[in-house]
Amino acid sequence: MGTNKKALIFGISGFVGHYLADELNDNGYEVFGCDVVRSDFVQDNAAFYECDILNADEVNEIVRRVAPQYIFNLAAVSSVGQSWQMPQKTVEINVVGALNILEAIKNNDPSVKVLLIGSSEEYSQSDNSLSESSPLDGSNPYGISKIMQEKYADLYRKKYGMRVYYVRSFNHIGPRQSERFVIPSWCKQVAEISDGLKEPEMTIGNVYLIRDFTDVRDVVRAYRMVIEYDNCDQVYNVGNGKAVKLKEILDHLIDLSGQNIKLVVDEKLIRKNESSIIKCDNSLISNTIGWTVEHEIFDTIDEVYWMYKKR
Repeated sequence: MGTNKKALIFGISGFVGHYLADELNDNGYEVFGCDVVRSDFVQDNAAFYECDILNADEVNEIVRRVAPQYIFNLAAVSSVGQSWQMPQKTVEINVVGALNILEAIKNNDPSVKVLLIGSSEEYSQSDNSLSESSPLDGSNPYGISKIMQEKYADLYRKKYGMRVYYVRSFNHIGPRQSERFVIPSWCKQVAEISDGLKEPEMTIGNVYLIRDFTDVRDVVRAYRMVIEYDNCDQVYNVGNGKAVKLKEILDHLIDLSGQNIKLVVDEKLIRKNESSIIKCDNSLISNTIGWTVEHEIFDTIDEVYWMYKKR
């Protein structure tokens, strides 16, 4: 296999990692992955190395040994709620970890293409669709850390001529996502109620928020297409382009279960200053690179629900 198709994924054991490995394998890449622990889902789709992204020497050694032409950094504290609980660790992993990768590339082979993953949480709150030119103003530790990461991506691109690609990803979902996130949490609870494993009552937060969800398989295809593109100077939104009220998703799941479920609002689950609507304008990545959404989001939600029903 040609060395021009060798890819290294940092954070391969996370939710998105094995999906990205599958996407790259399906498109002729030789895939290597590293993380602090090996996930059960990372088996034959990537050669695995143990590596702590906060250990600069380990990161440098992995980049030197694998000598990839493409690097994807998925290692992150990826939950807004989690970032409030550990803001220092969020900055360490999301910013210092990314810097360790950029330094390793600079030290070993500055021609390597690297994709860093930003977030819709970088944007200022707005009721309008968010485009790449919308103002940035992170309103939580996670969003602020991603703005910092993006600043460093731009710095290394300009200072060292490195090929640093950057996307701002909106919410993505799919089977095997952590139950810290709202959709898998709801799917699991409704499935357990349907199976008689749980009382027909759910604790909820603000279900009137409007969010843009994308299937993780569409997201990793976007990542591959972006890093294969020649121009690394442009930041791209990665999102569905359609926003849905959380209450519609919850009602859909309850209808799917055929159960009569009591909903109890827990004020502790409602975050202050949270954007009432987050919607992606994905016209730039669509028009420039040709990426389009292939998965209907309610089909993905059904898939997650039935995964829990099979248990």
